[in-house]
Amino acid sequence: MIASLRPYVLYAAWLVSVVATFGSLYFSEVLGYVPCEFCWYQRIAMYPLVILLGIAAFYNDTKIVGYVLPLSIIGSLVSIYHYLMQKIPGFAPIEPCADGVPCQVQYVNALGFITIPFLALVAFTIITALLVFLRIKR
Repeated sequence: MIASLRPYVLYAAWLVSVVATFGSLYFSEVLGYVPCEFCWYQRIAMYPLVILLGIAAFYNDTKIVGYVLPLSIIGSLVSIYHYLMQKIPGFAPIEPCADGVPCQVQYVNALGFITIPFLALVAFTIITALLVFLRIKR
């Protein structure tokens, strides 16, 4: 059964990246939340995934995994660090960002742990898991 899902994995990864991209645009453009420096780093890692995974899914090109997997892993690491900066005071820099919004600001804090970096981490983790699934030989 799992082997029958293989052709749809790239589409699923692309769909996750599209939802994450539109979610980040919704937070900034509709709700007016100004992205901090680390939010921009996460966007830099996520936005190309929409294009790359979309093209790869259209052509069913699984060789793209070698190119986009590092991007999603780097995005995950940035998200983890940003989340730790928000939730653990010791990870935050001593002084806030000089320009713009400090990276510790929590515009969203649902259930006490769901923040915007957490949502990005979930998206990057799902994409990474799907891409690793594609890398595994049958």
